[in-house]
Amino acid sequence: MMGSRISVLLADDHSLVRAGIRALLDNIGNIEVVAETGDGRQVLRLVKEHEPRLVLLDIAMPSLNGLEAAARIHRDFPDTAVVMLSMHANEEYVLQALRAGASGYLVKDAATAELEIAIRSVINGKTYLSPSISKTLIDEYLGNSAKARSPLERLTARQREILQLVAEGLTTRKIAELLSVSVKTVETHRAQLMDRLEIRDIPGLVRYAIRTGLIQSDL
Repeated sequence: MMGSRISVLLADDHSLVRAGIRALLDNIGNIEVVAETGDGRQVLRLVKEHEPRLVLLDIAMPSLNGLEAAARIHRDFPDTAVVMLSMHANEEYVLQALRAGASGYLVKDAATAELEIAIRSVINGKTYLSPSISKTLIDEYLGNSAKARSPLERLTARQREILQLVAEGLTTRKIAELLSVSVKTVETHRAQLMDRLEIRDIPGLVRYAIRTGLIQSDL
């Protein structure tokens, strides 16, 4: 791999963070950043356009969070590897990322040299987790496929998508326009996800979305 260039798509909703990561990538040999974005849906369009070898993908992304984007990349672009970027090293986030098809999980407070190690490892077919993440976590993931899914994971992909958009404050009509579905379809999905989560109001959905990392709190 040292002789060929590794094309990378950089996705983070903070422009200063992207600039910092890009500066690090520019100093790594054989790495080429082919595109960058701060929008979750744009990630999928750019992957289709550029077909990068690797996507560095923040979990907390507007419009479509990184976990959902990773799952779609894994499904539709199997030759593109994904390394998740996150402020969180807790078990639930890491397990969700691995189940979504990510090949790596890098916490943002990692040492700068770790970024290159993560990229090289994943490009060579390995799974990379930041050292701050317990090794027992990957063993549990690989050895216990029957582990119970969280309530969020038991939602359908469409329900999780609508949950995020509702929590971000979009109206039912705006969501329907964005997803190219009817208002009635959005209402049905919203009712179903509220029933599955046992949440009865929109503020409750917002709190749940923040707690599970679908969106970030402004506080």
